[in-house]
Amino acid sequence: MELKGRRSKFFLRELLSAKDIRVSIETICQYPPRQSVNFLFSFFYDKEEIIKWRAIAAFGRVVSILADENMESARVVMRRLLWNLNDESGGIGWGSPEAMGEVTARHPGLAKEFSCILRSYIRPEENFLEYGMLQRGVIWGVGRLAQTRPDSLPQTDLHLYPFLKSDDPVHRGLAAWALGNLKSLKAATSLERMVQDKNEILFFNDLQLKSVTVGSLAQEALVNLG
Repeated sequence: MELKGRRSKFFLRELLSAKDIRVSIETICQYPPRQSVNFLFSFFYDKEEIIKWRAIAAFGRVVSILADENMESARVVMRRLLWNLNDESGGIGWGSPEAMGEVTARHPGLAKEFSCILRSYIRPEENFLEYGMLQRGVIWGVGRLAQTRPDSLPQTDLHLYPFLKSDDPVHRGLAAWALGNLKSLKAATSLERMVQDKNEILFFNDLQLKSVTVGSLAQEALVNLG
């Protein structure tokens, strides 16, 4: 089976729009990963938010498969994500930090090599991304990686704390979620203060995009802290 041309892009978009996204992702994974990766990249810029997020989820699975088949090819894909976040690329890099988080959450080898770069995007002394909208993606990516490999993000909680006081409710909510996944006990007091935050944000988790309050994410984080 091959993916070529415009029809393939339409076909993949239909899969990403389908009701049962888990089945769709399994279908996408049947195609050669080097082919599907390029199409999935294009959906990071889709005008429909749910398509973007589902493409990122599928991308994580596909790149993980590619890494098992040919690690160097997977590294090339990851470097493409890094390039998209580089000022010299001329683009903005929509979806790239989220995709890095999804891939590294799924593949231990790629997490070992690229988790330090992902977390560097929220570290002022390293590769901090100034643009607030991209910061949202990095915080989500860090939180996603923390779900499966919190040990790959040492001292990252220290650089998430400032986002709990951000004027952007998305920053606050995602930082709370990420800190819960990191089991950062030092964040408990701040999270307790946030439980009453009624601001609503769109949040993608477990293949679902839903509206949640910042306070509910803070409460969930507190539960994760035990």
